[in-house]
Amino acid sequence: MKKKLWLKLLIVFTALAVCGGVLAVLLWNGVIQLNNPSRNKYPVRGVDVSRYQGKIDWQVLASQGIDFAFIKATEGSSHKDICFDYNYEEARKTKLYAGAYHFFSFDSAGETQAENFINTVEGYDDMLPPVIDVEYYKSKNTPTRENLSKELKSMLDILENHYNKKPIIYTTEDFYEKFFSEDYKEYDIWIRDVVAKPKLSDGKKWTFWQYTNRETLGGYNGEEKYIDMNVFNGSRQDFVEYVNK
Repeated sequence: MKKKLWLKLLIVFTALAVCGGVLAVLLWNGVIQLNNPSRNKYPVRGVDVSRYQGKIDWQVLASQGIDFAFIKATEGSSHKDICFDYNYEEARKTKLYAGAYHFFSFDSAGETQAENFINTVEGYDDMLPPVIDVEYYKSKNTPTRENLSKELKSMLDILENHYNKKPIIYTTEDFYEKFFSEDYKEYDIWIRDVVAKPKLSDGKKWTFWQYTNRETLGGYNGEEKYIDMNVFNGSRQDFVEYVNK
């Protein structure tokens, strides 16, 4: 009797393990996505890209139900994405609203990082606001909130003065709670949450939401087969007014 019970339990646990493994594979390959924002509620969608998508056919990419693209430009005080010039020029030939983002380094001064971005990214009338991506990464320096605020605020101010657009801050929910909560209220937040709808710890309303990093679209063939997808928190009319404000 005990042997039969153990056999049944073994079969059940094996089946659960197999199902869990299949589910994990489907999630990893983007067949199943945890987030699927309503197109009625969030009609404005876009991508963010970098060199990992390789050479992009922007006409093809732009034809797949997206409205905007954020393109990686720079990182730290000296690094420039090798595909930025091509991506920025070609994206602007499509119907897409385009903008550029910078990956913030804890190892460099905000002023020199701003100079790197400005020397790389040409401004134009309909460009999306510049974005500063601030999140955890492998660094020899772990910032305090005070030190991060000093250097980040320096970069934010310089970019706003140069482009006459208040920059967007991109971050994760845990980083936001530790370093940004109850502060930076004048800046729009682009939040990453690929598991569920984001909710900022201080109740602030987010402007952009990166809801998955496992989408597959046509028009690129780089070392990364997936592409990040995002929504704007508002209507199409809201988005047009947002870009032109």
